[in-house]
Amino acid sequence: MKNLDITQINKDLKDKSPAEIIIWALSITKNALVTTNFRPYEVAILHATTQVNPKLKVIWCDTGYNTPQTYKHANELIDTLKLNVHLYVPQQTAAHRDATIGIPQIEDPLHKIFTEQVKLEPFNRAMAEHKPEVWFTNLRSGQTAFRNSIDIVSVSKDGVLKVSPFYHWSDEQLDTYLKEHNLPNEFKYFDPTKVLENRECGLHS
Repeated sequence: MKNLDITQINKDLKDKSPAEIIIWALSITKNALVTTNFRPYEVAILHATTQVNPKLKVIWCDTGYNTPQTYKHANELIDTLKLNVHLYVPQQTAAHRDATIGIPQIEDPLHKIFTEQVKLEPFNRAMAEHKPEVWFTNLRSGQTAFRNSIDIVSVSKDGVLKVSPFYHWSDEQLDTYLKEHNLPNEFKYFDPTKVLENRECGLHS
């Protein structure tokens, strides 16, 4: 996605609705996808994007360490929203990993290997296979210092146009969106690569 004025685009999209932002992004390329881990409020981006394009590719990188509630929530959304899911999982089984390195603490040098195995490698494999030009995410301002530094539209380290339609939305606004569209949410979620809510896992930073 060359020759795009990202600064001007963000100015133009600032007051647009998520649907309008998604329509704009899909107007510049048909090669788009949305990634999800079915964490809290992910249903908003999945609903909004697939309302515009029901066949949009949904990339789910499952670490293998989700809670039972998250797996149940994921199955419900896949069914009710008829998501076009492409599932990516680590090359090592959780049992193998548990027997060798377990889930290392953040300060443990093995944590970098753990993160690479359960999240970065499956994600990079997915992106390499699908080669998207537009990547929809549910990043929002206020989540981490890095996310505060971007905007609705940014460019990933690999040159993919990253679009976050709900970037300026608060939890309260998302709660209203979910209520208006009768969408479920699930808060019993665990990301073993982050532990702390304000820590990046490496996909976006």
